[in-house]
Amino acid sequence: MMGKARAHVVVSGKVQGVCFRMETKRVAESYSVSGWVRNKRNGTVEAVFEGKKGDVASVVEWCKKGPCHSNVSRVDIAEENYTGEFREFDITFG
Repeated sequence: MMGKARAHVVVSGKVQGVCFRMETKRVAESYSVSGWVRNKRNGTVEAVFEGKKGDVASVVEWCKKGPCHSNVSRVDIAEENYTGEFREFDITFG
């Protein structure tokens, strides 16, 4: 699908307990990007973003900095095929 993108990211560093998920949701919604974000047991934050290519890129770029109390040390990014499976952006658990 032309102009649409999907990115699967894993963010490492001080990214839990600093409102990373809530702020990711806020930023994703501001760009009309759908998908999900969740904390992982290993201390990272994982997310999937879908939307217009430029909007997804903007949200991924924001993840490299994160909210003010975070300290992002690494962002692993995997570009995946756009599916259109999400209607909104959710904070999930698991």
